Amino acid sequence: MDVGLRALHLLEGQRLAQRLFAQVIATEVIKPGRSEEEVDNRIALIAREVFGVRAGRVGRRFVPAGSNTVVGGPWPERVIGAQDLVVLDFESLLAPYETGFARTVALGDALVRPRLVHDLAVVAAGARDAFRADDAITGRELYAEVRSLAARADRSLGAWHCGRLTGTAPAPHAEATRPEAFIGPDNDRPLRRTLEEGWQAHWILQIHLVDDQRGHAAVHTELLDLV
Repeated sequence: MDVGLRALHLLEGQRLAQRLFAQVIATEVIKPGRSEEEVDNRIALIAREVFGVRAGRVGRRFVPAGSNTVVGGPWPERVIGAQDLVVLDFESLLAPYETGFARTVALGDALVRPRLVHDLAVVAAGARDAFRADDAITGRELYAEVRSLAARADRSLGAWHCGRLTGTAPAPHAEATRPEAFIGPDNDRPLRRTLEEGWQAHWILQIHLVDDQRGHAAVHTELLDLV
């Protein structure tokens, strides 16, 4: 696969994920009283229609809700509450496309939860603006900007990094990673660069924003440099 085809492949994965998300919302799959597993299974059925034979789950669930949004999986089974935040994380479905996509949905009318989703969108947009504004920006510099944006919203980050190279597995622990493959505090290399394998580096933005006082979190994941 050449450079141009690889970029198109990544964009196709994101397009399919956006379509899946839209169908999940339109068909009201996420409802209070349903378990995370039930919602997970309903999404898997829709995904097979959207992705066809390329849909794969590789043992991961898609849907943490409420307090399960704060920590990484595996999550204890939970019934979705009327005022929950619900994360839709399509990472495992997108494995064949080497990309990721996640969004957060706020249920109910409690203003504090939609406010966190709003703050998440502001931080994600700010991260993208910072990336676009500096052709030489490093992983360390973009991570610092994301932390600053989160702090201005009185939020904290729920992970040690805020993004990764496409084709790199998500990593919960810094000691298990190559720093240059993540948008994190130890990556002092420019994000725009050619990799040793000869590919242009393409990045996935992954922001996990936590409301420490109320014990819930919101997640935003998407391609950073191709959209």
